[in-house]
Amino acid sequence: MAQHIDTRQQDRLLAVGDIHGCLDQLKVLMDQVMPTFSDQVVFLGDYVDRGPASAGVIDYLIEFGASFPSTVFLRGNHEQMFADYLDGHDPTAFLINGGLKTLSSYQDSGRWPIPSSHHTFLETLVNSYETEDYIFVHAGLRPDIPLSEQDSNDLIWIRREFLSSSYDWGKAVVYGHTPLEEPFLAESRLGLDTGCVYGRHLTCCDVRTRKIWQAALK
Repeated sequence: MAQHIDTRQQDRLLAVGDIHGCLDQLKVLMDQVMPTFSDQVVFLGDYVDRGPASAGVIDYLIEFGASFPSTVFLRGNHEQMFADYLDGHDPTAFLINGGLKTLSSYQDSGRWPIPSSHHTFLETLVNSYETEDYIFVHAGLRPDIPLSEQDSNDLIWIRREFLSSSYDWGKAVVYGHTPLEEPFLAESRLGLDTGCVYGRHLTCCDVRTRKIWQAALK
């Protein structure tokens, strides 16, 4: 009997860039990546706003997390603005940053107020995730400050101070938030927001091998 050789990539550590309501691209991307139970997937935040299907994206992610319990969902600044809106705070920031698209996705599907499962999803997002070799955050880190002392607002909003710094946190930082033409793959940093909602690509990266998968509407 011939020996069966499993050629699938095992134990991948996968990171997915900013989705922004682009459900169709997310489905295409995951069909390409084909996650298994031996993989871990980290979603880098900004699931909602600007794109057409924010409610559907959260539905998909909730189901994905139930199927793959090791999945990590980071909080992006857009989830924070959405949560603040739902809590009754000043709606201006949310509405002018693509929130109207999010509201429409719920209202058009007859699910406003939003389902309790979506409230739970938003409440249980984390600001950072750390492994032996990698730090995952939505936006970046403030230089000269260890992860344990970072301000939560910086983790979801920082841009210039992080991007212009050469500070080494001792691990590669994997982040989204800042739209790029192509993935940024340096030894100490991996930027994976490739502007899907602006007509470019949604990106997934196996951070250990730097293999890239991308999806865009044809």
